[in-house]
Amino acid sequence: MKWTDWIWAPKRPGSTRGWPNYIFGGRMRTSGQLPRNEEGALVHPGVLGLDLTVEQGAEAARWCALNALSVLRAELGRLDRIERVLTVLGFVASAPGFVQQPAVVDGASQLLAEVFGAAGRHSRSAIGVAALPRGGAVEIEVEVAFRA
Repeated sequence: MKWTDWIWAPKRPGSTRGWPNYIFGGRMRTSGQLPRNEEGALVHPGVLGLDLTVEQGAEAARWCALNALSVLRAELGRLDRIERVLTVLGFVASAPGFVQQPAVVDGASQLLAEVFGAAGRHSRSAIGVAALPRGGAVEIEVEVAFRA
């Protein structure tokens, strides 16, 4: 499945388990998105530097970004309302001593640049954590500016 097929598909119900996405003053911020595929299965569960490679982590981050785009599209109606990606906040489940969190979160950042071009460039944090919900390897939040 291509990313274009995924983001144009309807948002899967229950993907944020009741935690809201916020829209305020021409900005929208998603709740944290786990790396779930089109069937809702977790992609590459585990811990970076222990169970998973950087490449697997980057693929998981890409799935997180796809899920964030799906949520944005569901909330805004269309992705072409997005003027700019402002911020990406990435959490990476990391083994002690693992220091390649930025390379993992690159998977999400690169996808957003592919989708939005120059407007997809953003500020970003990549933070290592001991564990993430449901055993996910990566969790991504995205904030965008959009036009009314």
